[in-house]
Amino acid sequence: MLEEIRIQNFAIIDALELTFAPGLNVITGETGAGKSIIIDAVDLLLGGKADAAFVRAGAEKALIEGVFSLDERARAALLPILRRTDLIDDGAPPDALTLTREVRANGRSTARINGTTVNLELLSEIGGALVDLHGQSEHLSLMKPSSHLDLLDRFGGLMEMRMALGAVVNKLNDARAEIARLTSDDAARARRAEMLRYAVEEIDAAALVPGQDAALRAERDRLSNSEQIAELTATILLILRGDDAADGFVSAVDGLAQAAALLRKLAGIDPSLKDDYDLAESIAAQADELAASIRRYADSVEFNPERLNELEERLELISALKKRFGGSIEAVLQYADDARAELNHLENSEERLEKLRAEETKLLRYIGEMGSRISALRREAAARLSAGVVAELADLRMASARFEVEIAHVDDPDGCFVGDRRLAFDHTGIDRVEFMMSANPGVPLRPLAKVASGGEAARIMLALKRVLASADHTPTLIFDEIDTGIGGRVGAVVGEKLWQLTREHQVLVVTHLAQLAGYADRHYRVEKRIEDQVTRTRILTLDSDAARAEELAAMLGTTNDTGYQSAVDLLTAAARYKQGISASAADDLPAQPTLL
Repeated sequence: MLEEIRIQNFAIIDALELTFAPGLNVITGETGAGKSIIIDAVDLLLGGKADAAFVRAGAEKALIEGVFSLDERARAALLPILRRTDLIDDGAPPDALTLTREVRANGRSTARINGTTVNLELLSEIGGALVDLHGQSEHLSLMKPSSHLDLLDRFGGLMEMRMALGAVVNKLNDARAEIARLTSDDAARARRAEMLRYAVEEIDAAALVPGQDAALRAERDRLSNSEQIAELTATILLILRGDDAADGFVSAVDGLAQAAALLRKLAGIDPSLKDDYDLAESIAAQADELAASIRRYADSVEFNPERLNELEERLELISALKKRFGGSIEAVLQYADDARAELNHLENSEERLEKLRAEETKLLRYIGEMGSRISALRREAAARLSAGVVAELADLRMASARFEVEIAHVDDPDGCFVGDRRLAFDHTGIDRVEFMMSANPGVPLRPLAKVASGGEAARIMLALKRVLASADHTPTLIFDEIDTGIGGRVGAVVGEKLWQLTREHQVLVVTHLAQLAGYADRHYRVEKRIEDQVTRTRILTLDSDAARAEELAAMLGTTNDTGYQSAVDLLTAAARYKQGISASAADDLPAQPTLL
């Protein structure tokens, strides 16, 4: 729900902070005081069009910020949007959202959600999920045909059946996509099969082994540097063993052996040198092993131009395959496996097509059966919904109004099977749903969005909201100008119905009717004052019954004792209704409001 709103330098409002309550919030005040300006600010906050005229004269920018607490239903509705737009990660959804809109004097605006700058489309999407605003804005979901099917299905408890149908439609779409791939172009499929066949044969002929290229490169490097290797190993062997050395040359191995022999004699004289002798003997033995290892290595390396050519050709082949089919031998082999699978699929496509087409027909019949069952239940729900809305409209002095839910079907040669027809369908079923309305006798039913305006549209909106209260998940409902064209007696009925909506929603109302305002759970009075020749709007929370009675009396146009008592009577009647006490139960009336 909308918990707080802060408005700065917006129209005639210089600075305003307002805290709303659960239940029915009513805003009253004289004409021109700025009541609807507050609603305009909310509209802008929800993604409405910005205009430089919104910025208070002499200010650089206007700022509107709203804090919305999120209940479980709101979090569930917003979570997919927040994750899709990276406003939250995979963690839990937030308990509150702060929406901010800033409009500069040049008309440019920025929007933020929880401090993150967002585009206007996203702000509008999230704002529409938080608030349904009926007034001069377009935030009116019930007037949008795209929302009618969802509302009807939630009203009729059909969402689970619809989800099951959607899963079947997904399966059909997968089958149809595969059919399209297999039948798209016979020549293209033949070319694809030939290409895959050639690639598999080429990779298989190469007889690749994972890691083979590294071993081949090492062998190639040795062969291509065989002369240098021979020179270096000869020098090492000369040092270690004295091979081909001049007479009198003492090799490292011989020198270490002699040193070890001398240390053995010293250790015989001084046992403390025993460890040094052991070390010298170990080093001499290791030097001898090193010389033997170098000798074996030198003997294994030979200049072999033919082998070198073989290695170069092999490595060139492997490199070419990796460039075409993957960055490694493993990737090339995986490509071959995938190509074999696809080739097998293509070579058996006719058999596969036959199976897919049979599955397509079966799924189309099943979708037709499920769609027909859901459609029948929708028609039952539509009848209940229509009766409920008509009854509500009668209470609102629109007894001649008619309301119906139009459910239509569209023929489609590729559609699902329903009797002897083939009907268009989607994940929701076979129905095209729209709310239809006639506000006056003799006028044919027309789409709801084209029927009414002003107070008439407000009453239609209220009737729909009343019937759909449990199905509509929008947390906050705002009604501006809902009392246009209705009198005091109907105003009391509207007040009752608005208050009943608070079981499922937070409700905000701007009104001139005292009979409606009497049902407020929190009452605000907007005042316009001129201070230092500057017009400013102020808003007061009427916390006491006495303050509320004074405001209602002023709204009734009388400030004498009779008018004040009429206001008290309105508050008493509203209190009686809200406590569920019948007007005829005179012996059990609630106490009148405490008036100071």
